[in-house]
Amino acid sequence: MKRIWSAENKFDKWLQIEIAACEAWAKLGQIPREVMPRIRKATYDKERIAAFLEVTHHDMTAFTSSVAESLGEESRFIHLGLTSSDIMDTALSLQLVEAASILEEDLAIIIPTLENKAIEHKYTAMIGRTHGVHAEPTTFGLKMALWSEEMKRHATRLTEAKKIISVGKISGAVGTYATVPPKVEDLICQRLGLVPAPISSQIIQRDRHAQFVTTLALIASSLEKFATEIRGLQRTEILEAEEPFRIGQTGSSAMPHKRNPELCERICGLARLMRGYALTSMENISLWHERDISHSSAERIILPDSCLALDYMLSIFTTVMQDLKIYPDNMRRNLECTKGLIFSQKVLLSLIDKGISRKEAYEIVQDNAMRAWQEKIGFLQLLEADNRITAHLNKNELASIFSYDQYLKHVDDIFKRLELITPREIPQKNMEEAPIVGW
Repeated sequence: MKRIWSAENKFDKWLQIEIAACEAWAKLGQIPREVMPRIRKATYDKERIAAFLEVTHHDMTAFTSSVAESLGEESRFIHLGLTSSDIMDTALSLQLVEAASILEEDLAIIIPTLENKAIEHKYTAMIGRTHGVHAEPTTFGLKMALWSEEMKRHATRLTEAKKIISVGKISGAVGTYATVPPKVEDLICQRLGLVPAPISSQIIQRDRHAQFVTTLALIASSLEKFATEIRGLQRTEILEAEEPFRIGQTGSSAMPHKRNPELCERICGLARLMRGYALTSMENISLWHERDISHSSAERIILPDSCLALDYMLSIFTTVMQDLKIYPDNMRRNLECTKGLIFSQKVLLSLIDKGISRKEAYEIVQDNAMRAWQEKIGFLQLLEADNRITAHLNKNELASIFSYDQYLKHVDDIFKRLELITPREIPQKNMEEAPIVGW
């Protein structure tokens, strides 16, 4: 990802487009074909670009001046009929497509990682929480399946955003093709693997870039959601899951016992940054008339940084999930810590089935539930001693209600709906992984 946003890759793409433009002009007979072998060997020099920039204060004129030095007389055909944004915006599209491909690789690793965790812990019962308070039992596998399905939606969004940004623009100063015909644009884009923007002003319209960045921000926000859940489950009094803690790692300079969820906290912090970038990308949509460059300075930060940050976040999260510590015994302990209160809805529904009004049944169950909370008495024990309950439900019927199996009976149905039947193969990422420690 760092290579994609390097100055060298940017200049390489600028030169690629300039040469492609000359190829197109030559094919149309507007410049001599015999100059093309020489033009194809054109180069640039970064130091010379920097020197020209000190004078011109303009990226593209500095670049073309350096290219011209490598050519001589043939340099008059470089940048023929073009404006800076023809080159810059088209090159930027190429960079974004490359970046999106890496992010697609990241998602192709994390999705099956989550799916495999889901399959592994399909029946690992744990308490579900709403408002941070115990609700009813669920399974850790269902939680993982929920996450994997969310990431699949993001993969679809990223594919669409990549398509939206896979456009080139070679239409001249204000997009009218007055100095460069549409055929040149067609030939250049075909060579680059892009689609010509159907219409443009002097620039490719920034709603495309905003869609791309907001898609990355959405992915980052889901990663924050997952990381926040792991942080919550890692709390000492809960400890149902824990991010990896390596041999020799320290959690605190003062307290040797500390094992902090610092990777997940890092993800949460970066997600805030990503949402800020998304807002800036939307601010960049509105420009004066056919263009200004108020978007340019911001894009030099938000586009590389959003791609780099998300790639890094996905790398961290993949490491967390691959080595996540899961504690089923603690999940069972927490399931039982409210002494059966989590079965309150089942008791309520059983009373309703016996013909009691919902209002009366709710009040009876809540009376016993509140007493169980306050007096730390087993919920079932209280129900068995309440004549309002036993008049309708005998001891065996009550006991049958207090079973975790009833909460798991449709887990298979959910997994079939998601087509989570067998473990998934996890592809390898074809690039050096981002460092996890010492970012």
